Amino acid sequence: MKNPKRSDLQPISVVALADTGSVYLIIPEHVRVQLDLQEHSRKEIELADGSKQFVPYVGPIEIAFKNRIAFVGAIVMGTEVLLGAIPMEDMDLVLIPKERKVDINPENPNFAAAKAK
Repeated sequence: MKNPKRSDLQPISVVALADTGSVYLIIPEHVRVQLDLQEHSRKEIELADGSKQFVPYVGPIEIAFKNRIAFVGAIVMGTEVLLGAIPMEDMDLVLIPKERKVDINPENPNFAAAKAK
């Protein structure tokens, strides 16, 4: 994960939890600070318990997984990185529930594909 606007900063490696209930990439504050990501706006989000809160929205962030990359915004909250539906879809990743992992779409092993209709 890196800040494409700051080539002077080193990328960081993170372990992310695939969260199918989340739409966005979610990063903790310490990742935002390390990548020097600026807040562009705030988003109101609804948590699993039904409560709502306003959180910072930052970016862009370049994320990479195997032979895939994506440029996305992120919500800043919590203590771990969560990979939501938008970045997973952007990189054409699939869930493999039996193995409890995420991987590249086997139908498109060499490049990410998407529907644009």
